[in-house]
Amino acid sequence: MSAALLLTSCGLYNKYERPDVDTKGLVRDTVSLTDTLAVTDTTSFGNLPWRSLFTDPQLQTLIQQGLDNNPDLLNAALNVHMVNEALKIAKLAFLPSVAISPQGTLSSFDGAAATKSYSLPVTASWNVDLFGNLLSVKRSAQMQLIATKDYQTVVKCNVISAIANLYYTLLMLDRQIEIVSDMELLTKDTWDKMKFMHDNRVGYRSTAVQSAEAAYYQVQTQKIDLQRQVREMENSLSLLLGQPGQTIPRGRFEGQHLPSEFSTGVGIQMLANRADVHANEMALAQCFYDVETARSRFYPSITVSGTAAFTNNNGTVNPGKWLLNAVGSLVQPIFQHGQIVAGLKVAKDKYEQAFNTWQNSVYKAGNEVSNALVSYNSYADKAELDGKRVAVLKKNVEDTRKLMESSSNTTYLEVISAQSNLLNAEINEVTDQFNKMQSVINLYQALGGGAK
Repeated sequence: MSAALLLTSCGLYNKYERPDVDTKGLVRDTVSLTDTLAVTDTTSFGNLPWRSLFTDPQLQTLIQQGLDNNPDLLNAALNVHMVNEALKIAKLAFLPSVAISPQGTLSSFDGAAATKSYSLPVTASWNVDLFGNLLSVKRSAQMQLIATKDYQTVVKCNVISAIANLYYTLLMLDRQIEIVSDMELLTKDTWDKMKFMHDNRVGYRSTAVQSAEAAYYQVQTQKIDLQRQVREMENSLSLLLGQPGQTIPRGRFEGQHLPSEFSTGVGIQMLANRADVHANEMALAQCFYDVETARSRFYPSITVSGTAAFTNNNGTVNPGKWLLNAVGSLVQPIFQHGQIVAGLKVAKDKYEQAFNTWQNSVYKAGNEVSNALVSYNSYADKAELDGKRVAVLKKNVEDTRKLMESSSNTTYLEVISAQSNLLNAEINEVTDQFNKMQSVINLYQALGGGAK
């Protein structure tokens, strides 16, 4: 009873409890520049399974291939396996260690008859965990295993997000190539018409033809750049899939549908799926148990050992007899050159560092959610305005071409400028639509999505 009271008072068997962490105002309002977002919906967008978010069948196939073959994910799984084996070692430390070391000797002195001796000893040693040293080591290993599994989830989430981003990038580039190809035909037609008017209309200058020809070549160079980017994106995506660079099967940019309304949860619950945040908390818990381990080193270690040997006692007893031996030992550290005290201080400092890292990861996660939300709203507004601008510029190109053909009041520069403006506006519209899609993926990743 006295021993139990002593153990309770010294706190060596305490379990980790989550300390207070600041989660106030994690997400900023997407409209106000000063207020934080008053989130009341407890259903997190990050809880969506990735197949529910990415509904494109070809993208789903690519993501599954990445989850099966990505080398970073494979290595993360191996890390979990290694840490799991370390935990098994920590658990087995509670059991006695048993060793058998049979030996035999053959000796003769001055030509006398040889003496044969043998011994078949079995030795067992048990470290009595009276002061929680082995227990805290085991609990620390358990926290390390949980943290390692969390990092495996982080890698999985990153792989899913990266594959989706590259896939949608390819769709965006495909659409931009279509736009540039249409503009290529339009600028070629303009060039042909200006050549015709130069050859058949008095006073129509050759500089108009030259400018139209240059505009046509400029569009072609833009198309070549886009085609290069497609090849580079395919190579990058192939690397994520664990395969050599090759053509990636894909759908069309116009057929993609991603959520447009999001619920982000409340406070720390919003980050419940953030495996990296949870891993940092498990690292904090691991440091907590490391402190407990450092404290336990101030207390004695108790070891019980025993030996059972079948021996003929150097040849004097035949046949052999059993020899039994049991020893109990207690080692109480008194002076260890300050190592035990310093070890406890270092363990406490590491605990403080782990807490700071965890708190900062919570702030960082909140910032990422805020950035993704404001990014989505911003690009959604821009895409809407770009759509209106494209409609106006299409009408402008049509009208300037008609005026050029019917009268001399419209110069060739107006036609070329209208076509260039239209091309840029269409490219920007597609880019903003892509950025809006990318913001959805970033929000999903910021909320720790993809774990299911």
